[in-house]
Amino acid sequence: MKDKNKKSLHVKTGDRVIVTAGKDKGKIGNVKKSIPSDKKVIVEGANMVTKAQKPNPMAGIQGGLVKVEAPLDSSNVMVVCPSCEKPTKIKHEIKDGKKVRVCKKCGEQLDV
Repeated sequence: MKDKNKKSLHVKTGDRVIVTAGKDKGKIGNVKKSIPSDKKVIVEGANMVTKAQKPNPMAGIQGGLVKVEAPLDSSNVMVVCPSCEKPTKIKHEIKDGKKVRVCKKCGEQLDV
């Protein structure tokens, strides 16, 4: 029996995605982290924010202003298919008894 409270996203960590909305519209990057509970993803090089960081001499961290990636809503990103190199929606199919993600444009399997 499936858990009704379990949340899932159409993107996974490591997927190549394109940002479809916001200030970074059109940027392509890999998903560093997905946060299904908040329906958010962190994309490399997108949604950069400046954060003030305190110095920590014990850990060797210098203080100052640091640029870090902030989470984006998962609805604002689209998976880029590795075979056809186009942004695409995801379709789920069952192959060999496993549920896999498939590109809607070319039909290639995204999960390897």
